[in-house]
Amino acid sequence: MAESKTDVQQWHVTEPYIDLHCLLGEGPYFEAATNALRFVDIKKKQVHIVSLSDRPASLKTVQLDVPVTVTADVEGRDPRDTILVGLKYGVALLDRRTGQYEYLARFANSAESGEDQAARLRSNDGAVDPHGRFWLGTMTDFGFGPFEPEGTLFRFGSDSSRDVALSGLTIPNSVGWSPDSRTMYFTHSSARQVLAWDYDMADGSRSNERVFYQHDGPGEPDGFRVDREGNLWHAVWGESRIIKISPEGSIIGQVNLPTRHITCCEFVGTELFITCAEDDEGEGDSKRYGGGLFRVDVGTTGLGHHNFKLGA
Repeated sequence: MAESKTDVQQWHVTEPYIDLHCLLGEGPYFEAATNALRFVDIKKKQVHIVSLSDRPASLKTVQLDVPVTVTADVEGRDPRDTILVGLKYGVALLDRRTGQYEYLARFANSAESGEDQAARLRSNDGAVDPHGRFWLGTMTDFGFGPFEPEGTLFRFGSDSSRDVALSGLTIPNSVGWSPDSRTMYFTHSSARQVLAWDYDMADGSRSNERVFYQHDGPGEPDGFRVDREGNLWHAVWGESRIIKISPEGSIIGQVNLPTRHITCCEFVGTELFITCAEDDEGEGDSKRYGGGLFRVDVGTTGLGHHNFKLGA
């Protein structure tokens, strides 16, 4: 249901589409080839797939032995067989039929950082750019104390090359591009900022770094998607909402949800599918529906994903 208040359009969601109680639901991704939605549970080390033709009863789960945080399609590969995933130690190809994976590149080798430092980190969010390269952030893993500014935003090429884009990050989050691909966005959750750069379509370089959006509120911006008009639909952890941010950086819409810890969203047609985390310390519906998968029709469509270009 949608309504308008003081020029900020509002939508309200009261219950989940699938009430599956993820510990940390994340990374919703529309698999257009199969009309399915993929998403992950980072803490349970699972990839979930639900057919949007066959509805919630079709939910299937791939269990891994390490945290899995984000997925992407691979150019020339059937996603029912193989997808790209961000894992504990780097970026890998996942065989969905067997649950086995093979690392294409790691965040660091023991000679560079030491085994103890490598064990402290895991991947978080990321995305494939218009040139087919995969951007993926790292952060302190659970079980290693408070999150520290030891994370990095990497860019992985088709030849498994690894370049450092940003370092000293605490919670690196979503990466995305404007409809014309000339602006790149990146959320640093702990700084409550969305950064932007000019993105060169000729060579994929970045320039003119600036703060596109600075969040003012008790929560932190988490994951986002961009719609066809260039608005960012941004999940806000701890605030029970998705905010719609205009290309000028102003909040012009809001999706209100019954649970607090909203993590990310994904467009499927004009519907927005929304992931979240558990809320064991919450009350009422926030605790009851924490970790569910939600959906709401917001009347616009999002941008499609780029495929990772895997070298020969």
